[in-house]
Amino acid sequence: MLHTWGSALTHHPHVHMIVPGGGIAPDGTRWISSRPAFLLPVRVLGALFRRLFLTRLLALFDAGRLAFFSTLAGLATRKAFLRHLSPIRKKRWVVYAKPPFAGPQAVLAYLSRYTHRVAISNRRLLGFDETGVTFRYKDYRRPAAERQQVMTLATDEFVRRFLIHVLPRGFHRIRHYGLLASSTHKDTMALARRLLGVAVPVEEPEPDEPLDHRPPCPCCGGHMTIIEAFARWCQPRAPPSSASPIRGNAP
Repeated sequence: MLHTWGSALTHHPHVHMIVPGGGIAPDGTRWISSRPAFLLPVRVLGALFRRLFLTRLLALFDAGRLAFFSTLAGLATRKAFLRHLSPIRKKRWVVYAKPPFAGPQAVLAYLSRYTHRVAISNRRLLGFDETGVTFRYKDYRRPAAERQQVMTLATDEFVRRFLIHVLPRGFHRIRHYGLLASSTHKDTMALARRLLGVAVPVEEPEPDEPLDHRPPCPCCGGHMTIIEAFARWCQPRAPPSSASPIRGNAP
C-alpha cells in the first residue's frame, strides 16, 4: 500500500505492506502460524532493501534518467554521485515490523485514510496569487487546539511536492499478492478461513436505488433536472418558482 500524502505536502511517499502472520502449508492441509515474537528478519530485510534500492538508483543514473539541478548539480558526474552514496551504504536501513498498538483494525483504518482519499482537498486550498499557493495543514507537533496551521509555498515548489506523490506510469496505489492475489483470492481466502475455523463474513445486501429516468446532459453526462421550458428565441417571463413541475426533457 502506498502512503500518498503527508499533512502539509512535506512527506515523501512510503510503501506500507500488510502481511499475514502465517500461511497455508504447501499441501493445503493446515495453516502454519508464525512464531509469536517473530515475523520478519528486519535486519536482513533492511540490508536487502538498501542493496536493491542503491543498485536500482545507480542503474537509473547510468541510463541517464536522473537529472540534478540547483545545489545538486555537482552530482551529475558518476564519481561525485558515487561519493555522495558512499555514506548511505554504511548506514543501517531500518525496516519497521512490530505489532500494532491498537490492533489490526486500527492499522487498516489508518492506512485507508491515505489510500482512499484525494491528494489534497479543495477546502484546504486558501489562495493562489503571484506569491504562491496558500493552504491549511495540521502540525501534529503542536497541541490539539493549535494544530491547524497555514502555509504558503511558491508555485513551482507546490507543484514539485505535488508531483512527488503522483504514481509513475504502470504503478498502482494498491497491489495484492499471495492470499489476496486477484486471480486466486476467492479460493485461497476460503481455504484459509476453513483451516483457521473462521466464519465467512456476512455481507448485508445494499438497498436497491430507485431508477433515475432523467435524461443525461449532452455536455457533462450528468442527469438533467428541467424546472421550466420556454419557446425558442424567447426569454422566460420570470425566474422559475419552486413549485414549477419537473419535466423530463429540454426543448
